[in-house]
Parts: sequence; C-alpha cells; structure tokens
Amino acid sequence: MEEKISVIVKQPGRDPERIELDNTLEALQKAVGGFIETVTINDKVVIICNEEGRLKDLEPNCNVFGHSFVGPIIFAGVGGEEFASLPSVISSKVLEEFMIRPYAEQAPSAFNPGLGYLGRV
Repeated sequence: MEEKISVIVKQPGRDPERIELDNTLEALQKAVGGFIETVTINDKVVIICNEEGRLKDLEPNCNVFGHSFVGPIIFAGVGGEEFASLPSVISSKVLEEFMIRPYAEQAPSAFNPGLGYLGRV
C-alpha cells in the first residue's frame, strides 16, 4: 500500500487541484468532511465523497457521468483492494475537463472525461 497517494481534490465552486494525501481512512475522511463513500468509475479510478453529503446539505460540487456530487470529492486511483495514486494520464484528463466546463455550465451528465479513454488506460 502506498503511504501517500497523488489525487485530485475538487472543492465546490473551485478548480480541481492535484495534491498528495496520506493513504489513511482518517486523511480521506478529513478531506471530504466526514464518512467516505466511493463511486467506481472503472477498474483504475474511484471518486471518494462524503457519504452523508446530501443529508448534511453540503454545497453542490459537480456532475460526473450523470451523478451529481455535493461537498468535496477526491479522484483517486485503485490498486487491487487499496486506494492508489491517480495515474497521471487520467489526472491530466480530469483537470483538463474541469477547466473546460465549470460547474455552472454543466448539464446533469456534462462531465464525462472520456469514458472510453479512461477504459483504455
């Protein structure tokens, strides 16, 4: 297991940023502000979000593959049964897509960072 992982964090109303996080439950919970929930994008990428974000009425963040997220989210890689660093080619694609389509301009399924592209990585 990697001790630190390179991920993308997207806060509501802000541009995404690439950061390094400790690969611990505590660090992930702190980053999303509560209990974590994962949404699998493919076998290499997950989104980590606040499990109770809607119950806590967290601020709307973004839409990814037709799922709307509230509160901070983390794009992370997957290594077997563990979280891992996000592959750099995917990280670049995620950053590029968010720079093109800010949240205010997104339709419910607008953000799709190349599903086929991600599937080929």
